[in-house]
Amino acid sequence: MQLLATPAGDTLLVRVDAARIDAAVAIDFKERMRALAEGPWPVVLLDLGKVDFLDSSGLGAVVAVLKHLGPGRRLELAALGPTVAKVFRLTRMDGVFTIHSAVPEALRLRPAV
Repeated sequence: MQLLATPAGDTLLVRVDAARIDAAVAIDFKERMRALAEGPWPVVLLDLGKVDFLDSSGLGAVVAVLKHLGPGRRLELAALGPTVAKVFRLTRMDGVFTIHSAVPEALRLRPAV
């Protein structure tokens, strides 16, 4: 699984370059995200625009990254497709995460550095 990280102001933008986050890649995803999130950014924005499928293992990995960030830091999500958005809605995780319809919208809300 490829994750592309780009600093954008006070935000680290991480693009998931994969169609699936499932049991086969969840552990790798979680470990890579934890390593990327070690930086100084108070906000990590996860671009899920290319992700078509997210199962319970993938959702668990996303939640684990949120917990890893700890207090004072946020994991926000952007560009969820209908299937992925449905998973967050059905599990009520849409109330836990800030979800943006698109990456540009999310980045407009951030100060430039």
